[in-house]
Amino acid sequence: MSSIADNLESVTRRVQKATLQAGRKPDSVSLLAVSKTRSAEELREAVAAGQLAFGENYLQEALDKITELRDLTEIDWHFIGPIQSNKTRQIASAFSWVHSVDRLKVARRLSEQRETGLPSLNICLQVNINNEQSKSGCQPDELPELVSEISQLPGLTLRGLMAIPDPEQAESALRESFHKLANTLGKLRQDYPDAGPLDTLSMGMSGDLEMAIAEGATWVRIGTAVFGERPPKS
Repeated sequence: MSSIADNLESVTRRVQKATLQAGRKPDSVSLLAVSKTRSAEELREAVAAGQLAFGENYLQEALDKITELRDLTEIDWHFIGPIQSNKTRQIASAFSWVHSVDRLKVARRLSEQRETGLPSLNICLQVNINNEQSKSGCQPDELPELVSEISQLPGLTLRGLMAIPDPEQAESALRESFHKLANTLGKLRQDYPDAGPLDTLSMGMSGDLEMAIAEGATWVRIGTAVFGERPPKS
């Protein structure tokens, strides 16, 4: 069985190769290790291998790991799961990035509850790019109002967009989903030049990271290829 360090080396090579093949700068894509359901010990192994950015979906599980790993101060914690309004205070306090903001109410609460003295909280707006009823995310046509409003909130920095396209769709449709998200970000950057950096596309997972990078991903969210398959639920 491959170790986490071996897996990270392999994934990093994939990311670097895809980045170069896309004609992009070598350091333009970052690896976010999706660590939901993974133990603190597994994260320690990943950190020892050089991985510092971790994406968590479940708040209480994440907070437990953040506490257990508080000695590893270099870890960069990203929240990537659905956000309940009553959980925003803890998210605002514990994370440096939130990829899954999909409504103004949540953004306002994160802004109000970000503690004074902490760096600005990096925000991505989650877009339901395929209009799937089962998926979180705002509709593309809601983005202009959200960008206009959220960019004015203190304590937040609007970095870009996130999407989780249906991985079961045909390859051509999946590529089009990534392309659409990239084009949407480009238009927002053009229409709202003062809204924030708008430099981030959080898209692509273990099975499609090359395609996502070719279409402009700056964060690829990788779980299985880093940590291996999750054990079956008992």
